[in-house]
Amino acid sequence: MEARAIAKHIRIAPRKIRIVADLVRGKNVSEAFAILKFTPKVGSRVVEKVLRSAVANAEHNNDMNADSLYVSEIFVDQDSTMKRIHPRSRGQAFKILKHSSHVTVVVKERA
Repeated sequence: MEARAIAKHIRIAPRKIRIVADLVRGKNVSEAFAILKFTPKVGSRVVEKVLRSAVANAEHNNDMNADSLYVSEIFVDQDSTMKRIHPRSRGQAFKILKHSSHVTVVVKERA
């Protein structure tokens, strides 16, 4: 059995969230929460929120024990990119790309 949670349209670049996602992949849920609590990255709050949602889905929908759960999959996909223009001197314009991402967390029970 597995339970999943997805957060869509997060206004943080996927590259920044993937750093945090790599820290908790394959860890027990309690250990993952401890790592995320003390990680000084903006993406750690997002990953923690999605992980809490996945654990709640596992307990409520599938009657799984929260103590035996682990993060089996976690991945970050790129969402649409907002394009903005920064005016420069002599009539030039530089492009600013504001990236967004989707975060997916899958938890399973250890056998």
